[in-house]
Amino acid sequence: MASSLYVVKHNFILTIMFCFMMIINFKYTRGDQLAPALFVFGDSLVDVGNNNHLPFSIAKANFPHNGIDFPTHKATGRFSNGKNAADLLAEKLGLVSPPPYLTLTHTKSSNFSSGVSFASGGAGIFDGTDQLYRQSIPLTKQVDYFGIVQGKITQQLGQIEAQKILSKSVFAIVIGSNDIFGYFGSSASSQNKVTPQQYVASMVLAFKGQLKRLYDFGGRKFVIFGVAAVGCCPSQRDGNKTEACNEAANFGASNYDKGLISALQDYQTQLKGFQYTYFDTYAVFLNLIQQPAIYGFKEAKAACCGGLGNLHAKLACLPISTYCSNRSDHVFWDLYHPTEAADRIIVDTAFNGPRKFAFPINVKQLVAA
Repeated sequence: MASSLYVVKHNFILTIMFCFMMIINFKYTRGDQLAPALFVFGDSLVDVGNNNHLPFSIAKANFPHNGIDFPTHKATGRFSNGKNAADLLAEKLGLVSPPPYLTLTHTKSSNFSSGVSFASGGAGIFDGTDQLYRQSIPLTKQVDYFGIVQGKITQQLGQIEAQKILSKSVFAIVIGSNDIFGYFGSSASSQNKVTPQQYVASMVLAFKGQLKRLYDFGGRKFVIFGVAAVGCCPSQRDGNKTEACNEAANFGASNYDKGLISALQDYQTQLKGFQYTYFDTYAVFLNLIQQPAIYGFKEAKAACCGGLGNLHAKLACLPISTYCSNRSDHVFWDLYHPTEAADRIIVDTAFNGPRKFAFPINVKQLVAA
């Protein structure tokens, strides 16, 4: 009898200890999770592998030397030496990096609950922006795909629970650069059909329409990255004998960002529960380019990985390309995209930064609201 009581008592203690350890483990693994899920929309700046599944696209990064500093040291489809802004934002939120939507559909996975990435290299706000790259997923189609995901989540969890999760999830959007490149890189005759001001106004209107669709699907917390000073990337400098920035492209980006800010302010007053962080990518990226040493960079003009020309900007980052030995010294990884080091500064500033760069509230304040 005494032996039986001892066993019961011993098992009871073990059970309590096990439960205690489970609670500690749960807090450790889940305590830093700030949002239920992260849904990412955009272009190559945040593509984590969707374009790997587009057979006709030439906008791909699933080959060396891309991914050289990624945890696996292998190319994944990210246009970066390592992690990109989508990965780093997920880290800040305590989430795993959202998987590419097309990977999930190819594997017939239904695991959408912690987030999905719909971003695609070459994508634009406008359909057809990707003509140079033959195939991508434009923003309109990305939102279509999210509609499918929203339906699956609702089917799995029920409407009330699904809406609760989506309303607390983060919807990050990084897009517009390819639209700017498309217009300001086109012929003069094409530009004469519509003025720069008219073009960026139409960009804002189109973006606003897709943002409203995401709201109607249940999104409430949005992180919107403005278009950077894209005229200062190596590909644009390379077209100038003095290696100066393409100020026409920067003008377009800046004007688009102003219109975007106005559109977001309108929605905050018009749409119930609509909350957002606007990140001034233009200003922060310009700081990195104009004052690189302050941020720990030694090279702010040339691409780390590329080929030919003073800025290594005649070729994309290909297996035959050369690349710099210390990627953290460079702002740019290739002729268009930042290094992981530059992206970390951008995401850190969006997450914790002052109202000067992330407003009306930063991402940390957004998820806590």
